[in-house]
Parts: sequence; structure tokens; C-alpha cells
Amino acid sequence: MSLRDFFTAGPYDDGDPVTGHYYEMATPEPDRPQVWFYTGALSYAPGEVLVLHAMSSAAEARLEIARDGLVPETLLTTRIALSFEPTPADCSVAGCGWPERFRLTLPAGWRPGLYIITLTIEGHQSQHMFVLRAARPQAKILMLLATGTWCAYNDWGGSNHYQGLTGPEGADFAANVSLLRPWARGFVRWPADAPRIPHASPLLTKPRYPHMDYARAKGISKKYASSGWAAFERPFALWCEAQGIALDYATQHDLHRDPQALDGYERVLIAGHDEYWTWEMRDHLEDWIDRGGRLARFGGNFFWQTRLSPDLLTQSCYKTTAEVADPMRATNRLTSYWDHPQVARPAVATMGLTGAMGVYAGWSRCSAHGAGGFTIYRPDHWSVRGTGLGYGDVLGAASKIFAYEVDGIDYTMTHGLPFAAEGTGLAGDLTIIGLSPATTLSHSTGPQDRDPFIGTLDAEEVAQQVYGRVDAETLGRASRGNGCMVEYRRGKGAVFNAASCEWVAGLIARERPVEAVTRAVLLGDWT
Repeated sequence: MSLRDFFTAGPYDDGDPVTGHYYEMATPEPDRPQVWFYTGALSYAPGEVLVLHAMSSAAEARLEIARDGLVPETLLTTRIALSFEPTPADCSVAGCGWPERFRLTLPAGWRPGLYIITLTIEGHQSQHMFVLRAARPQAKILMLLATGTWCAYNDWGGSNHYQGLTGPEGADFAANVSLLRPWARGFVRWPADAPRIPHASPLLTKPRYPHMDYARAKGISKKYASSGWAAFERPFALWCEAQGIALDYATQHDLHRDPQALDGYERVLIAGHDEYWTWEMRDHLEDWIDRGGRLARFGGNFFWQTRLSPDLLTQSCYKTTAEVADPMRATNRLTSYWDHPQVARPAVATMGLTGAMGVYAGWSRCSAHGAGGFTIYRPDHWSVRGTGLGYGDVLGAASKIFAYEVDGIDYTMTHGLPFAAEGTGLAGDLTIIGLSPATTLSHSTGPQDRDPFIGTLDAEEVAQQVYGRVDAETLGRASRGNGCMVEYRRGKGAVFNAASCEWVAGLIARERPVEAVTRAVLLGDWT
């Protein structure tokens, strides 16, 4: 069977790979070869019980569990009994409700890591994943997986925080999304020939999005390049493994429930796209930093506040509807921008930077023809020493590390050096090492190059939500942004923030200066 056989068009699908609504879904035909499943939790510790919930057209399937890595390590192969089960129309929001089909007490001898589970029947195969945490720290560095963003982008079953099947006409994005469903294809494994997001369309033409063209043609999630283990964390982890840099693993959900989740680690690593955070996640991360922790963040778009249900299985983010639809709209737990006046917790206080400062680079008509890397202003900083780069040189231009979504800050220039502007909400000292322009505005000269996907709507939304109105002044402030590479000192600890989703592209391409900075941040003494 083709992967496209499980594609479903949403009620308002226009057939366009970019603006259309299409998604992967179980089918109601019991005789059609298919197998789907999910785990009962995102992560487990040794000795805890891994639980699988599944359905299939077949009476049994082959099950394989392997620890992912440069050479995946298969730990278990067996067969499990299955049966066909219906899939609720609201599975994206309320979960699939399939029965438990397998459980395993996770052995103490299994190494911490990201484990991939594969179920195979004749004619179809599905994959899911779980994190095995260390019972106690084994490595000096903990990779914190951006599972809040994974949940927000997963569109299996039709709904996520971007498009969906909810609302009075069944055509709205979902404010609530469930973990009790499969991961969309492309989140667990990256297709070998798939393009990454950065793409500079020729000037004066309508912007193209090759990754979404690919997704629709191949029958995988249109969000495969935006989030998930395969897009960002996996290639970063594989680079670390090849360099002999050991990692333990935890999820943002672990950080939410456990104030001590980061204790015992010298450094915490974030890679890729960590757009969605809860109040509790921020509290626990800030406490760890203030006690002396060092956060190495190679990711972008620190932006939305979310909430998690007590069992951690449902994530809520009302986004642009929060002021009218969020049950907690009268409080600072409003699930809107961190920089929303009512939330009153500036994003820069935690990370030193914010996703509300331009955010887009390297795609659509958003700084798509820019430098592609961080322009260096302080080449004497410890993180850049040994790269050979000087003032005004660009780090990572060859591999386009400055792309997709980035974080920045309002700044001033004095004698050729950037400094954070007054009143930004910082809770410590910020050193701007490098920066480049970014924007929420996909500009156009007329209908022939107007982008129907981003256009002006994102700039207007930031202007309204952050500045309270939409006019020429606020649109300008919302659209003239930047992304930065900074060192941020707060409390007894520090954050090194190379705030771009696509930093990992420099590691994939083995661009030497990018690798040198990464090693300095992960292994150096930060002085």
C-alpha cells in the first residue's frame, strides 16, 4: 500500500500543499491492511511499565523495540495479538481510546535514550517512540526534548494547534490536543530525501515551500520539518554520539511534573524548536539555572504558554482565541504569548530572548535572501574563539543555520556593538555575540508574489497581541526583528542561546565553525 492511502482531506481542504488541510488517519474498513498504536506516556524510568495501545486489521503484528542511535540497538523482538478497533472522530483532542495490547517492565540494563517501537503487519507498518530516562544522572549533559512543540504540531487524526476539525463547522484548530494517538509520519523517522524548511524562492515570484510540496506528494505530515524527534533532536544527538559526547534524556513533560528533573546535570541541552512551554516548566528551569545550571540552547521560537492536564496527556493552548475562549482567560495562565501584557512574564527573563521579535528567517518572503547565519559582532567571546571568524563575518551561512524560526531582542548600537535595549524584561546580564534580521512579515510587490500562507497576518497578530493595536507603528515594530546568539547570565547560572531552529543544519553539513562553537558550549568552561 502507498503511504498516501492513509491520507485524509479535511472539510476545508483546497488541494494546495501549503494552505490545504490533509492528514494521516486510520480508516474505518476492518479489512484494509493497517496497524496503529501509541504509548501510555512520553517517558519512563527503568522499572516502570511501558504500555502500548493498538488496533489493526490483522490478528497479530511483529513488534520491535530499538534504542535509536548511529547504529540502532534492537532490544526486543516479539509478536503481539491485535484486533480492529474504531477510531473516534475527535481522537486528536480526546485520544483514540484503543485497548491495551502490550506491556513491558523496562529493564534496568537498558541505556537512557530515545527508543523507537515498530509494529509491522503485511502491507503496513507504524512507528512510535518513548524516552527512557536515567534512574540517576549517567552523563554530564541532559538533552531536554521539546515535547510541548511535538504535541502542538502532531496532526495525526486531523487536529493540532494549527489546523483541525473542531469548532462549530469542524474546521478550527484544536485548543486541546491529546498524546493518546500515533505520531504523524515524519516525526519519528526523517525520510531520506526530504527537504528541510529553509528555501529562498526567486525574487518577484510567489514563495514556494518545497517541504510541504514533498509532504503532500509522499503522504507524510506537512509538519514533519517543523517538529518531532526526527527533525531536530535526532540529528543533534547523532552528532553528539559521533563526537563522543554522552547524553541523558528527559522531556519537557518530565520538567513540568518534577522540579528536580534537571538536578545532577552540569548542562542541559535544547535543540531545534521549543515553541511551547508551561509556567511550571519555566519555573523549574529558572530555578535550576539560578542555582548554577548552564543551559545550552540551540533552538528557536520561545513563544507560547501552554497548560497540561494533571495526567500530562492533554496539552492546552488557545492561542489567538485565548482572550475569549480560554477558561483561565482572566489570569496570567492565559495560553497566549509569553509577551502578552496579561501573562506579564517576558520570554526574555528565562532565555534572554523572545520569539515575539521577528521570528521568521530563510523562508517565504521573510528574510529569505538574508545572510543565512549569525553576523558576528563580538569575535573575542569564548564561544567563537578558534573559529577564525572576525567582526562582521557570518557564522553558519553555508549551511543556513539562521533559518525557519529564531529568537531576538530589542537592541541599541553603540560604537558598532549591539546591546539589549532598556525595559526588555531581562533578569540578568545579556551579551549579544551575533545577530541577523528576521521578520514576521512576508512582503510582496503585488499579486504575483503575494504569499497566501504567511503574508501580513502574523505581523498583524503580534502587533495586536503584544502592542494592543494594529497600525503602521506597531506593524513596523512587529515586523522589524532579529535573531541573536547570546550569553545570558542570571542567578548563579547562565544560558548560551544560539536562537535558531536550524542550527542543527550546520552539524548535519559538518560546517567546521558551527561544530567548533557547539563543542565550546557543550564541553568548554564558558570563560
